[in-house]
Amino acid sequence: MTITDPIADMLTIIRNAQRAKLERIVVNSSKIKKAILEIVKREGYIKDFKEFEKTGGKRKFLEIILKYDRNGLPVIHSVEKISKPGIRIYRSYKELKPVMGGMGVSIISTNKGLITDKEARRNKVGGEVICRIW
Repeated sequence: MTITDPIADMLTIIRNAQRAKLERIVVNSSKIKKAILEIVKREGYIKDFKEFEKTGGKRKFLEIILKYDRNGLPVIHSVEKISKPGIRIYRSYKELKPVMGGMGVSIISTNKGLITDKEARRNKVGGEVICRIW
């Protein structure tokens, strides 16, 4: 089976892993996935992630360490893919609204790389809305 949207696949794996209360998950690596995880880590939604290569293998993988609060509840309440392969969603910085009143974050693909919705509004740049997390 071919994965037509690897970012949506990664987000679904994270969502399902948190529902199952898993501590760590492994996904295939790519530059855009690493960039998304950097933002998610910086915003405090995951503990950490690292890239590794299985012995003798040519493919790289990302190990993601999920984060839970003191009560054992997932820090990520919801994660959703916005722009999809068939329907790309672009927004100017003026159209980017805070996620959950500023409690969440949208990840935007711009000509300056991947940034959060807050950074996009601050730098007055728009782009493709990749996903929303809160």
